Amino acid sequence: MDNQGGITVQRALELPGLRSGLPEVVAGADRLGRTVRWVHAGEVPNIASLLKGGELLLTTGLGLGTRPAEQRAFVRRLADRGIAALVVELGPRFTRLPATIVETARTAGLPLVQLHREVPFVTVTEEVHTEIVNGHYALLQRAEEVHRRCTQALLGGGGIPQVLHVLADFTQNPVFLETPDGQLLYAAGSTAGEAAADPLQVWEGLRGRETEPSANAVLIDVPGGGHGTGSVRARLVLAGVTAPLLPVHRMAAERTAGVLAVVLMQARQEEELAARGRGDFLTDLAEGRISAEDAPAQARVLGFKPGAGPLLPVVMRLAADLGPSGNWAVLARAVLEELAAVGVPVLLGVRPVEGRVPLLVALRDESERTTVADRVAAALRAGVERAGLDRAGSPPAVVVGVAGGWAAASSGLRHAAETATAAQGLPARPWYDARRLDIDLLLWRLREHPDLAAFVDRAIGPLRAHDAASRPALLPTLETYLAHAGRKAETARELHLNRQTLYNRLARISELLGTDLDDPETVLSLSLALRARRHAPS
Repeated sequence: MDNQGGITVQRALELPGLRSGLPEVVAGADRLGRTVRWVHAGEVPNIASLLKGGELLLTTGLGLGTRPAEQRAFVRRLADRGIAALVVELGPRFTRLPATIVETARTAGLPLVQLHREVPFVTVTEEVHTEIVNGHYALLQRAEEVHRRCTQALLGGGGIPQVLHVLADFTQNPVFLETPDGQLLYAAGSTAGEAAADPLQVWEGLRGRETEPSANAVLIDVPGGGHGTGSVRARLVLAGVTAPLLPVHRMAAERTAGVLAVVLMQARQEEELAARGRGDFLTDLAEGRISAEDAPAQARVLGFKPGAGPLLPVVMRLAADLGPSGNWAVLARAVLEELAAVGVPVLLGVRPVEGRVPLLVALRDESERTTVADRVAAALRAGVERAGLDRAGSPPAVVVGVAGGWAAASSGLRHAAETATAAQGLPARPWYDARRLDIDLLLWRLREHPDLAAFVDRAIGPLRAHDAASRPALLPTLETYLAHAGRKAETARELHLNRQTLYNRLARISELLGTDLDDPETVLSLSLALRARRHAPS
């Protein structure tokens, strides 16, 4: 059984019916992998006109003609029709096939088999057709299994990206969802093999293709439920670049298209898909799966065309309890609308599972960094508010990385993403400079190490115990004092305390901790402990 739902000529020769005829392949032995679509038996000279291609033709040779010219014409017409193989039963007509027939079949690349014993053609037909029908049923089962896995992905909380990845893994090829006019919505790559192709690179190569699918691509319409132009909501594109596309892949794609149609009509999530696709690209760039050399071309596919200036990486981290079901499409659209006034190219994506919004901003020069960062942060926060994704007490953290080329953008996005997570719980700011949060990032990376919790307990444990049992709390006083680098007048002013009260509190803190607040080593240790307590368990 081959993967196309039929059987090969080789398999047909192995079935009991033909095997009992002692088959001998006299031409086209290298073509026995051809697929047999059907079996036909006949003895008329013009039988080629009755065939459609892909048949296994059984004959005793009565229609082959007696003159070499007739025999050559007979074989050529069959080859031109595209039959799978010609099987001739030796007997009264031929005791052995004439050299003319054999040579013509060999030249035409047509598998030619002679049977040395008589076989019931009806038995051969039944056996081969049974195999073909069973093969089609097996293909249907495989396609239905893909449909089942797609449905399970949706029921498990996944979305269209997960569905597309199921199909990509099944076909071992990239899969794309595009708008009816050919704009990319989402690209999914296969994870099933080591030689998996980068989907955005493949897409760039497909941009010049004809509207009709080529030999190595399959296009399936995703219905939209309307009429005319509205009858197609999107198109599913399979590209056969790492493995051949088979009929079972088209069958699976057709069933997947039905699933996609339902989801798209229910959620109208084309915008979110496009934003997720950009988020996947930015994440792959950050994690090194896309090289700095390949990134510009792939970014152009996604509509990002920066100039010669530096790229500014920015990452926004939303509330941890938001989850992937938020209105991410509205967020992406709102932020892009807010950023339109900035007047610089922007590539913005969303990562709902991680609660992140990564983006790259094309600067004209490095001197714009602060100004553009201010406007980008304001646009991000405005977008969060318009999308209803803000959470009281848990404002989004916007982190701005270091501007540079594509290689710097890769490391900058990764650094900003980690820093945005580490910044959760810090005093609210319009945006954080990733370069100034390296200590917080280091402490966050150590959050699960027991030594970090032990360090915090040694450094400020007595103050924690005091604040849990007594008033006024002293930890806020210590934080403010250290934030002002030990300047007592500024500390008292911010805390709305008179100086004597502040002095009494600082003396009490020194007593509880058994240390001197004027000692630089003590100040460093306490500053680190206050930062680390956000990550260390109490």
